[in-house]
Amino acid sequence: MIFSGISDEAGQVIEKQIQAHKELGWEYLELRNIDGGAITLISDEQFNEVFKKVTASGLKISCFASSIGNWATEISGNFQKDVDELKMAIPRMHKFNTKYIRVMSWPNNKQNPLTDNEWGKEAIKRMRELVKIAEDGKIILAHENCSGWGEPANNMLTLAKEMNSPAFKLLFDTGNVMAYNSGDPMEFYLKIKQYIGYIHIKDYTFLTDGSLKATYPGEGKAKVREILKDVKNSGYDGFISIEPHLASVVHEGKVGDPEVTYKTYITYGTKLANIVNEL
Repeated sequence: MIFSGISDEAGQVIEKQIQAHKELGWEYLELRNIDGGAITLISDEQFNEVFKKVTASGLKISCFASSIGNWATEISGNFQKDVDELKMAIPRMHKFNTKYIRVMSWPNNKQNPLTDNEWGKEAIKRMRELVKIAEDGKIILAHENCSGWGEPANNMLTLAKEMNSPAFKLLFDTGNVMAYNSGDPMEFYLKIKQYIGYIHIKDYTFLTDGSLKATYPGEGKAKVREILKDVKNSGYDGFISIEPHLASVVHEGKVGDPEVTYKTYITYGTKLANIVNEL
């Protein structure tokens, strides 16, 4: 198993993201935003600066955490934006020798929602087109159990079977099972286990009012320890990437105090490494 992390939760500038992963002793980071701009969408000039700094540090990139099909999109929205983002990302991934790009599968329309059947058909149709681009580009779409049609376990399975491609894997996020009220995290994991190619670690606990509160890994109810034990025993040798959601929730625009954010990220990574080492 290889440690990584969505590094904008350590800091907004690439230097801070690199520093955090060097301090943790990790070889990889998962890139999402740098100075508020998505790694898949920033200008070529900005990207080349990021590339130079990461390469000079000796670190590598495990995944591009794209916005394709994410919580800010809708199933009837402009799909061409997702196609364009993927096509822009692929040469950048090749430059970093990065195999995975994180995607989701389009939330339903808020104003005029489609039926589940219509929603699923359109999500599958769109994903097939993205998979063909990924196949041609020799990269892998890592579909996360997050906002979109493919969030529940059964729908994730349907997507994996429908795509039936080495360019499509499932990205399992431990905490999202709780965040989307999708049942027991361990049961969810076991159901999709055979198709998992990448793992995100988040953990939550429930407050007395029923709301969720992010915790350090293994300190909540997402069954992080139990899942990682099975992951290890199953011989998984892929990436395990942290997304703390404690001091900052960057994709929602919630950026905490820089010093607290950085220290929280280091503590989170250290606690995860300790769990894995104990196993």
